[in-house]
Order: sequence, then structure tokens, then C-alpha cells
Amino acid sequence: MKKFLVFLLALLTVIVLAACTANESAGEEPEEENDTEETGDGGSNAGEEAGGENVLRINNWEEPTSFNPSIGFDENSWDPLNNLMEGLTRLGDDGTPEPAMASDWDISDDGTMYTFYLREDANWSNGDPVTAEDFVYAWQQLLDPETGSPAAFLAYFVKGGEAFNSGEGSAEDVGVTAVDEKTFEVELEDPTGFFLHVVTNPAFFPINEEVAAENPDWHAEADTFVSNGPFMLESWEHDSEMIFAKNDQYWDADTVSLDGVHWAMVNDRNTQYQMFDTGDLDVAEIPEELSDELIEGDNVAIDERGGLEFFRFNVEEEPFQNKKIRQAFALAMNRQEVTDFVVKNKVEPAHGFVSPGFTNPSGEDFRDANGDLVNDDPEEAVRLLEEGMEEEGYEELPEVTLSYNTDDLNKAIAETMQGMLSETLGVDVTLENTEWNVFLEDQKNLEHQLSRSSFLFDYGDPVNFLESFVTDSSMNRTGWSNEEYDQLIADAKSETDEERRWEHMYQAEQLLAEEMPILPLRYYNQVFVEADSVSGILRHPVGYVDLKYVEKE
Repeated sequence: MKKFLVFLLALLTVIVLAACTANESAGEEPEEENDTEETGDGGSNAGEEAGGENVLRINNWEEPTSFNPSIGFDENSWDPLNNLMEGLTRLGDDGTPEPAMASDWDISDDGTMYTFYLREDANWSNGDPVTAEDFVYAWQQLLDPETGSPAAFLAYFVKGGEAFNSGEGSAEDVGVTAVDEKTFEVELEDPTGFFLHVVTNPAFFPINEEVAAENPDWHAEADTFVSNGPFMLESWEHDSEMIFAKNDQYWDADTVSLDGVHWAMVNDRNTQYQMFDTGDLDVAEIPEELSDELIEGDNVAIDERGGLEFFRFNVEEEPFQNKKIRQAFALAMNRQEVTDFVVKNKVEPAHGFVSPGFTNPSGEDFRDANGDLVNDDPEEAVRLLEEGMEEEGYEELPEVTLSYNTDDLNKAIAETMQGMLSETLGVDVTLENTEWNVFLEDQKNLEHQLSRSSFLFDYGDPVNFLESFVTDSSMNRTGWSNEEYDQLIADAKSETDEERRWEHMYQAEQLLAEEMPILPLRYYNQVFVEADSVSGILRHPVGYVDLKYVEKE
């Protein structure tokens, strides 16, 4: 990933200076992998079982939250959506943005005006042309406060976007214009060198305005869904499976080798691995208990991924209104033990918030430059807990409940943390799990006390994660607010001098560690076992799974 981000930074610098053109949760949920001879023929008969069609069988874990691009703000939605639809740019096999719905673009000398030229042969799956108005409609919907999109903050780079989303502006003030049917103009608040990477995110996909006007729930069922990407939604049995078919209306359909994709929804690592072993899946994650046995297998793919698994403190609920108590819980963790013996699969413990792989203007990794900010320190954790309890007048710590969304690995991690907090701090923690949609809604409403979270970078810049914790961000979900932090993030988003911009981000991360509204646990990677017959699956370090180039023998 480091090489990828060095290249990306160099590319973005050229964009800013020369005003030229170029160019993976926020989403949420983890990953795992597989090995050896016993898995070598796993999935080998999947093509035959699909009736001889060239169909990839893959697992999506759970029902997508929504296939409305502005609503489904999680990996369960955006991984499949990234293959049904396409934005102005798309991440190529080198991880950098390349032309997609837009065949070309111009950037103004001051870096704030982007003019995108849509392909003449860019069509929807129903035959309608993809137009600039489809992008205007979609981006205004993304920012419309009535939509309530959790991804709206991603479009605050657009002039007037934040004002409209906060109720202080109007849709007409948003800097998006359909110059003509195939020319889409975007005005930004400030020069944003990584903007071409930002718009690869599914939140920026177009919406067929005519279809949506006729049926606002167009995205909810297969028979009303229209796509503009490599595949179209042939059938959708909710909470069970989705079947994609190749989209012959797609401008680059000749590149798509697969006839279709079958998505299972199996939220159990052991079950999905067994399905791989019997040929019912072509791709699977490795259950953590099999990691030591399988991780070195020839059919295991291990890829970098920008992201963090962490836990949110609700600072509006006792005892986590106290900073020292939050710090105590964070320092009581043995992260290396969690990664080595629970998660496994060669993941790395997180002693900071921004994951490794983002390279600053001097060529140094953000993580190396800002150092370890959250260390495992049991003795300091005990001292901080005692001081925090004394500050609050606690003779006994209020009851603590750790909440997580239902998943075997999440459960194992929660149980491990529960043991560490008991052993190090003498704190008894109750565990609580609920299904994803219920869990997410409760977390957004600050109904959890301490809750599991994951973040996968939406675009290739550290500010993407750091901006999640500004006051009133839909991604904050902690109740924490800090004016100094808000200003540092605002400066990091508007500063044109790259060295100063990165310094703002270093300071913001340091402040996040000092205040500790969240507890970082481990960084992500992507580990999968794949059938020998499958090749070409793209898993970008920053971005979503791409099946456009998959080949299956």
C-alpha cells in the first residue's frame, strides 16, 4: 500500500500544480483468508453448478442497507453497488482513478472547477442515456438534509454542499451544473487535489432522474433497479441472495468476462468457508481458528487495506464523560494479543488512528511521522482509572456495557477485551450484541455506552478518517465535541500548502489521542482464499471490491 500511496501523492501533486487530469467508512466490516491443498480445489465445480454459465460465487455477509447510493453507507451495500454502478471515475488496477462515466475532464487553473465530459455511449441498463442531470440529481439528493445521508459529508468539498446539508443553503447553491446533456461541471470550495479519487466512491454515483421521479423506491427491488455499471440486478431475494447479470448496455461491456455474479448472504465465517470448500463459493474468508493452518496457502490473497477497527465511547453517558477513564480503557488493551491470537491473518495492532500507507510530501508514512499515540500500558491504565474515578466522586465504577454487531469474530474480540478490562482494571463489563441494522441505528442515536466500529477509507487521504469526529458529523457517534479539533480539520481541508496541511492532520490525530473519544484496536488488511479457476478480483487499499475484470476458467 505504501508504494500505491507514494504514487497517488505524486499524481495528486501534479494535478494541483498543473491543473491536469488523472486517476476503498466508512464503510464497515472485517476480513479473513485460506490455504493449502485441501482448499486448492475449493470452488472448482462452482461453474458447473451454476448451469455452465460463467458466474462468480461470492459472499456479501448481510443484506445491503440500501442500493440508493447516498444511503447505503457500509461495505455490505457499497461492495455490490460498486459493481452495479459507476461514477465519473473508477479505480484502475493500479489503485488510481481512471476515466469511467466521464471520458475526460478539465480542471481550472485555481483547482476549484472541474468540467467532466460524459461518454456518448454511457447508458443505463434500461437503455436511457446517462446524463449530466443524473449526476446533478444524485449529488443534490446526497446533500439534501431530507435524505439524511450518512455519506453527505463526503460531498462537503463541493461549493455550497455543507451549507445545503446543514439547512443553511439551498440545492440551487450547490456547485453542480449540467452544462448540457453530456457535460457536468463541479465547483469546489477549495482546491482538492484528491477529488478525482473522492468521486470514485459509490456515494457519488449517478441516479437515473426519470426512473427515480416515477418511483422513489426504484433501488429497493430487482425489477425496478437500473444500473450503469458492469452488471445489472437480475434478482434479489432479500436477506438470502442477489444475482447479477452482465450489463450489455455498459460502455465497456466488452471488457467484462463474467456472465454474472451470485452473492450469498452468510454471516458466519465457518459456514462460508465450508461453502468454499464444497464449491458453493469461489471466494471466502478464513475462520480465525484455521488461520495458522491455511494462511500460507498458494490460493490465499493478502492485500493492504486502509482502515481501522475501533470502539466508540459515548461521552454523554457515565462513566465515559471522564477523559481519564476513557484513556484507562484504551491503555488497558493488549493489542498484540488481540491481533496474534484472536483476529490472526497477519493483521497489525493499532497504536494510532490513521492506518499505515499514507505518504506525506516528504515521502514519510503518516504513521511513522506521528508515531505511536496509544500504547498498551496496564500500570498507567490503573492510575488513570483511579484518578478519573476520584474526579467523578465514584467509589464504584458505573456499570459498563460493550455492544457489538452480531458476528463470531466480533464476539471473540469483545470477550477478549472483557477479560483484559477485568484483569487489568478490575472492571466487570457486560457484552451485548444485535444484528447490524439495529446496532447501527442504536449507535447513531447514541444509545450505546461503548460500541464496536470499523472504518474503511473512502478516498486516499488521512483527513477522510479524521474528519469523522468533528462536531455534529454523522460519523462521530460519540457525543464528543472539541472546537480546537474542528478548526484543525477545517484547516486541513482548506490549506493549499501540503506540508502545512499534513501538520494540521498530525495535530488533529494527537488531540484525538489525548481526548480519546474512541479506542483504536487494529488496522485492516484483506485476506481471502480464492478458487484456482478465479483471477482478476481487484481489492483496492482504499476503495471497494471490483469484479469488472474477473475471469473464471
